[in-house]
Amino acid sequence: MGFFDFFKKENKETYDQGLQKSKQSIFDKLTRAIAGRDKVDDEVLDSLEETLVTSDVGVETTLRIIERIEDRVARDKYVGTSELNRILREEITALLAENEREERDGFNLRPGMKRPYVILVVGVNGVGKTTTIGKLAYQFKQAGNKVILGAADTFRAAAIDQLQIWGDRVGVPVVKQQMGSDPASVAFDAVTHAVKEGADVVIIDTAGRLHNKVGLMNELGKIRKVITKVVPESNPEVLLVLDGSTGQNAFEQAKQFAAVTDVTALAVTKLDGTAKGGVVIGISDQLKTPVRYIGLGEGMKDLQIFNNKAFVDSLFAE
Repeated sequence: MGFFDFFKKENKETYDQGLQKSKQSIFDKLTRAIAGRDKVDDEVLDSLEETLVTSDVGVETTLRIIERIEDRVARDKYVGTSELNRILREEITALLAENEREERDGFNLRPGMKRPYVILVVGVNGVGKTTTIGKLAYQFKQAGNKVILGAADTFRAAAIDQLQIWGDRVGVPVVKQQMGSDPASVAFDAVTHAVKEGADVVIIDTAGRLHNKVGLMNELGKIRKVITKVVPESNPEVLLVLDGSTGQNAFEQAKQFAAVTDVTALAVTKLDGTAKGGVVIGISDQLKTPVRYIGLGEGMKDLQIFNNKAFVDSLFAE
């Protein structure tokens, strides 16, 4: 049974409410694109292309979607504009599905998954990285997992303090050292403590900077190395946090981080306050990386496991 079969009514409502601004913007543009037209022709496709590009989907991903719809129109011979929304949802859902790597029942770990499950969280300052870590800790704990946080962003005292505040709020321990300490040393301590305590999940905060790409790459490499020393055959998740409200700027950040390290998953935050939700589609497609979580509000439960069908249906439903 897939994750969508578990998708509860309250989760669907969170998607609908959190994506309301993006949905309204896209719906208005789609309505104008097909106004007065019955058949999906070149003119309608041109208008649809403009709609997607101006909705922050991105040029390259938009062209892929248009090409897929053109193939459907050619195959089906006649497609009315009344069917366009359904076809659009189907093709975007299929596009996002190409980057999926596994299904997960909420925040429960898969049977047989190596423990502790280690998540390295990366992203520039200001995107909601620490808040995302706190919400992840809450959600994993609520699912019955024992969680430990690691404060490896040692370049800012505020980062360590903020993570401690979230640890206290959620009720999970934070492993930390003094400001300026070696981030890899903090990661080593966090994972060692997790193994000793029998923890299920370790979430490690890392420095939010890109001005020194070589330094960041070396730092993350050291962190990975010490983790595998403690947990052999461990394959840490590298979760890149992006601010969805920045639209194409988020895409540029994603490309820069992907050039520095092997990003394995994405978390896109602050989607509830923006009409730029289409950027999720473009980022996942262009990076060939799955979106794992999306932020749809300020509440602890508003960080949602990403489900492509629910996302597309909420974004494009009439």
